[in-house]
Amino acid sequence: MENFELFGNIDQGQSFLESMKSKKFLFSFVISYTETCEIPGITFAGADKDSIQYTPPADAEYLHYGYCKSIDKIPMTPDGKPTPGLLTKTALESASISHLTINAGSKISPQLPFMDTGMTFGKNISTEDAMTDSQVSHAVDYGRIVGRSMASLTDCLIIGESIPGGTTTALAVLKALGFDAKVSSSIPNNPIELKNQIVNSALERIDSEHPYSIVAKVGDPMIPFVAGMLSSASSVSNVMLAGGTQMAAVLAFASKIGFNEENTSIGTTSYITDDKTANFTSLVKEIADIPAISVNPGLKNSQYPGLKAFSEGFAKEGVGAGGSIISSMIKTGNNSTKFLEMTEKEYDRLFTSQ
Repeated sequence: MENFELFGNIDQGQSFLESMKSKKFLFSFVISYTETCEIPGITFAGADKDSIQYTPPADAEYLHYGYCKSIDKIPMTPDGKPTPGLLTKTALESASISHLTINAGSKISPQLPFMDTGMTFGKNISTEDAMTDSQVSHAVDYGRIVGRSMASLTDCLIIGESIPGGTTTALAVLKALGFDAKVSSSIPNNPIELKNQIVNSALERIDSEHPYSIVAKVGDPMIPFVAGMLSSASSVSNVMLAGGTQMAAVLAFASKIGFNEENTSIGTTSYITDDKTANFTSLVKEIADIPAISVNPGLKNSQYPGLKAFSEGFAKEGVGAGGSIISSMIKTGNNSTKFLEMTEKEYDRLFTSQ
């Protein structure tokens, strides 16, 4: 377990890592959308403005089939850096961890079997409320039903997400709930000024301290849905929130609606915990008494610039990559050297066989 670093409740983190070695994992992949991502310069999740909306369904299709149906190639940045889904797929397959896709407000439905919540996408928070209070309430209730059902099938439910622009809505929710958050970005030069500008204009619309109202005004559909999942699932089994900034926002909202801290952890990559422009580990500690587990996937040693880029600040995390890698390493005993080898093989299959 030399590739893991623990923050927050370290004792709980260690006992989780020990106890899960021979246990079952299940990965739930929540896809969603916020029109906030259409603001120029806010995200790199997609080659251009029009293709961003295809990123969540395409991520889901790639995890399912190994290729995409909604778009020609897997989601990537304008200069060809691949989706973090590549790391997730490698992790899940190497450890035979099953997964299920849930559509919780994606603008476009994926072309594969998925669970549909009937939720609509979030609006651009710089100009209007993301959702109504009743949509937030619906998202939480739906999340609770799905979370309880999925947790009953496994010893640990891993929850990952794909929502372009989600770090901006996450920042707004964290700040509105009173946390001094500094968040990561899919871009090495984190557009902090732009994010803060959007967030500040969104925060001016807040007229109630009720958590549902706050998320309705400045959040996105993924946050209340996954918080609902966490609240019910954590009473049945272990839950690992797989992600960085967005999952910190989920945790902050979940702390207002209730969840079982003893069964909860957050798993991410070292690219998030080492990010100097963010304060992820201290933020998690401030929100809840749970362990944050960080894994170094070893990508800085890759022969491929597209993979090496993750260690240089591109994407950093997403599609539940960190939590999936942690779960995969717990289950198989693989280290980051072995993980890198398998990731390069998958990268090779995608980019040299075409």
